[in-house]
Amino acid sequence: MSREILNVEHLTKSYRVKNHLFSNSKTLCAVDDVSFNLHEGEVLGIVGESGCGKSTLAKTIIRMIEPSSGNVELFGKDFLGLTGNELKEARREIRMIFQDPYSSLNPKMTIFDIIAEPLLFYEKFSKKEIEEIVFDTMNRVGLDLSYAKRFPHEFSGGQRQRIVIARAIITKPHIVICDEPVSALDVSIQAKVLNLLSDLKNELGISYIFISHDLEVVRHIADRIIVMEKGKFIEEGTTREIFESPKMAYTKDLLNSIPEIPDFI
Repeated sequence: MSREILNVEHLTKSYRVKNHLFSNSKTLCAVDDVSFNLHEGEVLGIVGESGCGKSTLAKTIIRMIEPSSGNVELFGKDFLGLTGNELKEARREIRMIFQDPYSSLNPKMTIFDIIAEPLLFYEKFSKKEIEEIVFDTMNRVGLDLSYAKRFPHEFSGGQRQRIVIARAIITKPHIVICDEPVSALDVSIQAKVLNLLSDLKNELGISYIFISHDLEVVRHIADRIIVMEKGKFIEEGTTREIFESPKMAYTKDLLNSIPEIPDFI
């Protein structure tokens, strides 16, 4: 088995929710004592219905929001304990692709500047070096170099997602967390984006945490699947095990909800 590059132990994220009618509050546990690991070169799928805590989990892992408790180790180091330059350097190794490509792109920035932006946080590059790296990354994700000076509103949803992917991989991360990366796209475009992610995995050695409510999408890319319900992990197995021998009723319901595609003669 390949080396373990991410280890999450007992991760929890709770919120205090106020009840304005009765002037009291209660605790909402969005992520409830979650543990898992990710190995080099692996695609780990995390599936569950909308609102089950998947996106909160993703944001907690990369510290967009801080967890209430638990541990995250990145390459054996305490990721949650890092600060300053150490945290800055570690974050180049773990990047994220968001569900809505349009809202995650600055409408006032050109595509070139959007893709180049992460480079400016980590190293000092010459203008020529930045141009070379950006153009190479655009080529990798299938974006024509003539698009560089255009703005996000000039592109389709699929093209915008390629822009987001380019921005995520430009620092050559080992791990990319994909939070519902194709759910806003048409089915035909979904397949192209999934194929692109698979190609980048093979070319660059990226490991993915692929989050989705759609088991059929996850089936085509994941090596292993974890099922999440109400903030908890309830079942885990290889993709084949989850599809052929699900143990939990919730998992079976998710599988049964996959629409059947009729045969046309």
